[in-house]
Amino acid sequence: MKLRVKGALGLIAASSLLLTACSSSNEGNGGNEGEETAPFTMTFQSLSDQPGAIAATEEIVAAWNEANADRKVEIVPAGWDGVYDKLVTQFNGDSAPDIIHYEAASIIPFAADGYIADLTEHIPDEVKSDVDQGVWDSVTVDGKIIAAPTEMQSYMVFANKKLLEEAGVEIPTGDTMSWDQLREMAQKTTTADQFGLAWGLKSPTATFMSLGLGFDGKYFEGTGDDATIRIGAGELEVPKRIGEMAFTDKTIDPVSLTQSGSEVLATFYGGKAAMTVQGSFQAANMVKDAPADLDWIVLPPLEGTTSADQAANPQTISVNIDSEHVDAAAEFVMFFTSGENMAKLNQADALIPASKSAREVIATETKGEDGWDMTLKSGNHLTSAPFLFVNKYTQWKETVATPAFQKFLAQEIDIDQLGTELNAGWEQVSR
Repeated sequence: MKLRVKGALGLIAASSLLLTACSSSNEGNGGNEGEETAPFTMTFQSLSDQPGAIAATEEIVAAWNEANADRKVEIVPAGWDGVYDKLVTQFNGDSAPDIIHYEAASIIPFAADGYIADLTEHIPDEVKSDVDQGVWDSVTVDGKIIAAPTEMQSYMVFANKKLLEEAGVEIPTGDTMSWDQLREMAQKTTTADQFGLAWGLKSPTATFMSLGLGFDGKYFEGTGDDATIRIGAGELEVPKRIGEMAFTDKTIDPVSLTQSGSEVLATFYGGKAAMTVQGSFQAANMVKDAPADLDWIVLPPLEGTTSADQAANPQTISVNIDSEHVDAAAEFVMFFTSGENMAKLNQADALIPASKSAREVIATETKGEDGWDMTLKSGNHLTSAPFLFVNKYTQWKETVATPAFQKFLAQEIDIDQLGTELNAGWEQVSR
């Protein structure tokens, strides 16, 4: 076992380090499989919790095990709830799995503290070129690729095609559409009986910050403890535009601003809103749950004044640096994230594969139906966001940003006061 200082996470006290060092027979960061003769099994902690995704994961692992009888993989199911604390405990007790399923923003602190293996040399050049650099940036720490990105989501506009056509709306079909187009469509489809848009913004921070990239709204500069906040026009543009639609135009259902995305679906299904903005994964729920007579479509990705970029916070597969089988685990990660396997998993989850080859497989297999044409286009605009690399981002998000955005949406503060609160809150959190 390697003895490391767990700075940001503080997982192991100095006293327990000595005890572990004295009692451990694990040589750490092992993986010298060239000298191993006995078969072994690697543990894969999977967070997949949807029936389709669980089945896809099991199928992929079964295919690996059939071809690799001497180095099998065992799935260890784990839910998303509480997984961060669980990993803290596992690393603290030297019981973390060999292969770890998580997400970029949350695995980065573990990587920064030395718990995650560097996969850079294990990733073939053709695989690196198959994934956009901005996505690789989201899983890179100190120049080291610490995870393979798997599944991503974007924010998409879902629409009731019949209501758009009845309002005389020309339905956008390009690679992107502007916020001005969204506003105009919401105005045309708002009537005495329905709103143009229902937008679940009970927890608005991720939505505002991700879509803010389209206006060059980066929120932070620098990384780690040295990061500084930057709240300017670009960072405030998304809440400003949503505020204008909700409070000036009155085209957004005000109740939806206090609901989750899933809660808003009932309004959309009932024909009380012509459009709704949702995570792209909701397409799977619409296929399953939407009324049979609802002709729903997905509109092109929203483009701001600078780009159609959204924040990439992909789900990830990493390798425990203290695994006895690092090389074999890394090889499994490459197998798991192949184009064919990622297409299988992402179709089950209705998420966007990180690789272009997997997106091409899905485009061919689905023929773009059920919103896949536009959803896959949005995958071309997912990129690394500065906040992923800010140590106190999560604390600021939960204690400052979310309450401030909620107050703005409740019209308790205006856009200028919102900027002031976001800035001042960071100054308090970052001390």
